[in-house]
Amino acid sequence: MATTDKYNLKNPAVKRILMEVKEMQSNPSEDFMSLPLEENIFEWQFAIRGPQDTEFEGGIYHGRIQLPSEYPFKPPSFMLLTPNGRFETQTKICLSISNHHPEHWQPSWSVRTALVALIAFMPTAPNGALGSLDYKKEERRELAIKSREASPKFGTPDRQKVIDEIHEYMLSKAPPVPENLKQASEENPGEKEAEAEGSENAGRSANSVDSANAGGERAAEEPQAAVDNANANANAVDQREAVPRQVRAGISNQQVQQRLAPRNQRPSDDRFLTWAAVGLAVAIVFLVLKKLVKSSGYDAIFLRES
Repeated sequence: MATTDKYNLKNPAVKRILMEVKEMQSNPSEDFMSLPLEENIFEWQFAIRGPQDTEFEGGIYHGRIQLPSEYPFKPPSFMLLTPNGRFETQTKICLSISNHHPEHWQPSWSVRTALVALIAFMPTAPNGALGSLDYKKEERRELAIKSREASPKFGTPDRQKVIDEIHEYMLSKAPPVPENLKQASEENPGEKEAEAEGSENAGRSANSVDSANAGGERAAEEPQAAVDNANANANAVDQREAVPRQVRAGISNQQVQQRLAPRNQRPSDDRFLTWAAVGLAVAIVFLVLKKLVKSSGYDAIFLRES
């Protein structure tokens, strides 16, 4: 990079950025590409591929990364430039890896790490976060196919040159769009455009309330879990819940045993009550008959015959 001679190569941020540029070029990925500007190595342009088996599959999504002068000890900021139906364009995204959450940032993370995390964030639910969009899957598929047609227009000619270069590289590495996605996008385009416009208006209307409360700051809140170790989280949850589950299981067994015990004794008790009721009924009938016999005079006859 010819313009690097104007930077202090002893500066930690410059050294780290140049190292990442070299690593990105020596170990390219088919899922993303990112390059700094010639005139400013602290500003990067990038493009990511939509994750497979999602409504973003086949899409090429461009964006911008701004690295701080304290990088890598402070996190960068991120912005998407391609319409995608998940995030608003030209809006700083508030991720756990962005400058909106410096408490979560780790100096060991890099531009590569951030792009991998961003791809993982794409199919997650927005949960009404500020700056997020919640388009239908059909609308997102249509935007994914449309994103391949041309790179977005943004910034100066130097920026646009980098964006176009990245777009050509991603197209050369991207597999063809699945036929089922093409057919779905070609069916009823007028209805889909109307639905997309309605969804965008609804999403922006919902976000306008949050924007007013946030003092005009536009950011998309996302959970930190996308960059955390999923296995570690699962193990931690299992450890936290192991004892409560055993306790709950023990209590339930005791309750079942206590509830079953009275039920086992109920049959014998019911039989005793039944026989008692029968005996009482027989006694009452006998007394009634005896009274009737006395009142009719037959008791004297019986006594004489005996």
